[in-house]
Amino acid sequence: MDEEKNFESFQKGLNASRDEELKGDISMNSMSDKKAEERIEKAAEASQKSVVTKTKPIGEDAESPQGPVGLDIGTSHIIFAQNKPRAIYSIRELNAFFTLPKMKFAKQILKEKEIKYYERQDQYYIIGYSAQNFANMFNVDTRRPMKQGVLSSNEDEGIKVIEAIVRTLIQKPKAFGEVLCFVIPGDPIEEPGTLIYHEAMIKSSLGGLGYSPISINEGMAVVLSELSDSDFTGIGISMGGGMCNACLSYLSFPVITYSIQMAGDYIDTMVGKAIGEHATKVKTIKEEELDLTQEPKDRVNKALHIFYDELIFKVLESLQRVLSSTKKIPKISAPIPIVLSGGTAMPKGCREKFEDMLKNVNLPVEISGVRLAEDPLNTTAKGALINAMTEAG
Repeated sequence: MDEEKNFESFQKGLNASRDEELKGDISMNSMSDKKAEERIEKAAEASQKSVVTKTKPIGEDAESPQGPVGLDIGTSHIIFAQNKPRAIYSIRELNAFFTLPKMKFAKQILKEKEIKYYERQDQYYIIGYSAQNFANMFNVDTRRPMKQGVLSSNEDEGIKVIEAIVRTLIQKPKAFGEVLCFVIPGDPIEEPGTLIYHEAMIKSSLGGLGYSPISINEGMAVVLSELSDSDFTGIGISMGGGMCNACLSYLSFPVITYSIQMAGDYIDTMVGKAIGEHATKVKTIKEEELDLTQEPKDRVNKALHIFYDELIFKVLESLQRVLSSTKKIPKISAPIPIVLSGGTAMPKGCREKFEDMLKNVNLPVEISGVRLAEDPLNTTAKGALINAMTEAG
C-alpha cells in the first residue's frame, strides 16, 4: 500500500510538473523551431567529441576553468568535464572520506605525502582516493557523503566533504559567473520530493565558488551525450552506484524523468548479505570479473547474476509503469533507442541481458534497440558539459 501511495504521489507530481512545462515555451506542438535547431546543433557538435579522462593525481593543483563546465556529483564519484579544442577533458575523484583524530605529527605526514584532507574540530577529513587508501590500510570501509543518489542524512559533514572534493578538481572560474551544469537525479518513485534539499544545497555550494550553477537531469545528460544521431530523441538510463535514472527525451527536451533507489551499491550489499562476503570484495569481483554472458562459476558470481536480474527487472518494470501512466508522451513516428550508461551497466553482457528482458515488457513507445554508451563512466559529465555549452550561448 505504501508503495502504491508513493507511486501515486510521484505520478501526481510528474503530471503537474509536466502540465506547467507544456504550458510554457517547451510545448511539443508549438516550440520555437529556431531555438530547437540551435540547441540541437550545438549539442550535436559537442557530443561527437571523444572524452579524455584521468583520475586526479596526488599533489596536482585544481583547474581554474575558462568556459562552461560540466560536473557529475554521483554517489561513487565526482567528475569534472570541460571542452577543449580536440576533445572533452575530464577528471574524476572518489566521492568518499575517512576521518582520523588530529595530531601534530599526523598533520606533518599528511602534508609531506600530499594527502588531500581538511580539518574540522578534532578530526582530519581525508577525502577522495586518499580516503580509500587509508581505509584499506585499516581494513574498513570509507564513508560517503551521499547515499542512493542524494546527500546522506547520516553524514552531518556531507556537503562540506563534497565542497572539499570539488575544490580539488576546480577552483574559481577565470570569469566570474561562468556557467556550470551539474547532474541531479530524477525524483525517486519510492520517495517523491527528496531531491529538493539535495539540489538546493549543491547549487548554493557551487554558487559560492563563483559559478552560475544550473542543473540537468541525469538521464537527460545521457541523451545529450549519446543520442545526437536520433535528434536527441530516445530513452537515457544511467545505472550508477546509488540510483538508476531514466529519461524519455523528445528532440532534446526531457518529457519524463524519474529514478529508482536501487543500483550498484544495492547489488554489492545484497550479494554480500546472501553469501556472507564483504561488499567491498563483491564490488571488486563485479567490476573486474563479472561476465553476464557466461554461466556463473562460483557463489559470488551466481549471486551477482541473480541480483543483476532483479535490478534490470525493477528498472524495466518502473519504465513500463511510469510511461504507461502518463498522457504526456508525444507522438513519435519511428522506434526510439535506449542507451545505458554508468558503472553498473559496464559488466560484459549487461546490455544483452537488458535487451533480452525488455522483450517481456510492453512499453507505449516502440524501441529500436538497446546500446551501451561509448564511455559509460563519463557519459553524464559529458552531457552536463554539453548542456552548459548550449545554455552559455
